[in-house]
Amino acid sequence: MQRSRRVSVAPMMDWTDRHCRSFHRKITRHTWLYTEMVTTGALLHGDVARHLDFSQEEHPVALQLGGSDPGDLAKSAKLGESWGYDEINLNCGCPSERVQKGAFGACLMLEANLVADCVKAMRDAVAIDITVKHRIGVDQVQSYDFVRDFVGTVAQAGCATFIVHARNAILKGLSPKQNREIPPLKYEFAYQLKRDFPQLEILLNGGVKTSDEIDDHLRHLDGVMLGREAYHNPYLMADFDVRYYGDGAPIKTRAEVLEAMVPYVRNQLARYGQNAGGGVRLNSITRHLLGLMAGMPGARGFRQLLSDSEQLAANDPALLIRALEKIRVS
Repeated sequence: MQRSRRVSVAPMMDWTDRHCRSFHRKITRHTWLYTEMVTTGALLHGDVARHLDFSQEEHPVALQLGGSDPGDLAKSAKLGESWGYDEINLNCGCPSERVQKGAFGACLMLEANLVADCVKAMRDAVAIDITVKHRIGVDQVQSYDFVRDFVGTVAQAGCATFIVHARNAILKGLSPKQNREIPPLKYEFAYQLKRDFPQLEILLNGGVKTSDEIDDHLRHLDGVMLGREAYHNPYLMADFDVRYYGDGAPIKTRAEVLEAMVPYVRNQLARYGQNAGGGVRLNSITRHLLGLMAGMPGARGFRQLLSDSEQLAANDPALLIRALEKIRVS
């Protein structure tokens, strides 16, 4: 299997869990996938299996870590490597208040030397890639020089891949949702980083919604990371293997993708449904499938059935096929 970050799906809290990633894998085999952010504290003092368990079919898959202590990050990266992840990504872009209180996420952009120390500690601990996801600035810092100096400092510690969310992070006054929408996108900053650091792998994140937009960005950059669009309209990724990886395998129809999820759902319910306080329930998987039929006649009925609490309570994987009938008969 080719392993390239030419296209990828962003780490998104409450969204890109293992069920979401397994679903995306039914659509595209080669697109790089990222976990939700996992804090070092959760790994070093919590239930490691709950945070790191994933299906082998998810490869290539990266673990995103949140933290700012080099030692803790090194230990967490080692855990991630031992569980089989292909990459460790350090979050230097999340602007939420909870993350700010922990002094990591976007706050770290103000401490480039600390990020460099974190990267070096992780690189010394593991053999897999260490990457950094970051913004282009913090609060009112608008100068390109800021992000250029940040990338230059961290690159000296051995980081060769930077994922650039091409907006500023506003740490006070904007919610995480507003931070994804209000600060203006400055794609030229990412393009300039690639010109200034041609030896680095520079990926773009932020506001990308179509394959044509991906194509445009790939003329300047090494890769493009999709966020909310990949979640709300996942079938956008159906031709990615052909378009970006030269894989000639037949593209699955939406129906084939849904049908391929049935054995996965059945397996998950059988393995985990009766433990860990209920472990896996049907709705913890179906919530990720609601956008599969976006734009299709009958999509509303499809979503309604997969969201029906009474139907979901039965924990019957056949609900997916019944939902598919809403599309076929429309």
